[in-house]
Amino acid sequence: MNFKEGEILAFDKPYGWTSFGLVAKVRWQLCHRMGVKKLKVGHAGTLDPLATGVLLVCTGKATKRIGELQAHTKEYVATLKLGETTPSFDLEKPVDAVYPTAHITREMVEEVLARFVGVIEQVPPVFSACKVDGSRAYDLARRGEEVELKPKTLVIEEMELLRCDLPEIDIRVVCSKGTYIRALARDIGLALHSGAHLTALRRIRVGGWRVEDCLRLEEFPEWLERQVIETTGNV
Repeated sequence: MNFKEGEILAFDKPYGWTSFGLVAKVRWQLCHRMGVKKLKVGHAGTLDPLATGVLLVCTGKATKRIGELQAHTKEYVATLKLGETTPSFDLEKPVDAVYPTAHITREMVEEVLARFVGVIEQVPPVFSACKVDGSRAYDLARRGEEVELKPKTLVIEEMELLRCDLPEIDIRVVCSKGTYIRALARDIGLALHSGAHLTALRRIRVGGWRVEDCLRLEEFPEWLERQVIETTGNV
């Protein structure tokens, strides 16, 4: 492998890790194995700390492909808790409101999910990496500042109800770049005349990369030791 000329590594990001943290760990291990002080390493599409699954990591000249890789279709499996909301739309923040769920049926859930398939407009979460006047939205939100984000046009290719154990549901979503599954949970809750937030999220595919084929971070050093590494090329 030639990490200077560029490689694309697919990792199954562990729960609790930031995407930046995983990249930093991989960079350190690569530099240590290669005996170099620096190496370009970046990821193609952030996963929230509380999410797991496919994270593409590019090295060397392959970092120029990050924009191309970010455009790939993504597939997720998510668990939503109906009847409760949080400011972050997931478990990062505590529940801030409770709503009725007695009126919700499986048929109602399936009908609502079908409404989201196709081209939709979605307002990103305020606790997100979206930029507002040069600042990250989550930095402003965590400082208690008012954040107003504009809706983005997205494509939801598929939406499937995998489990309906009310007030919890599991869904599978195939979507375009820039889709926030947390915001989708918020909007599904509203459409059900209730509330909702994510309690689990796993990205199972990015383009042709599937989670079952990904590297695990704890196994990466051993995997790296088995590789034949070329050192030609510029960092």
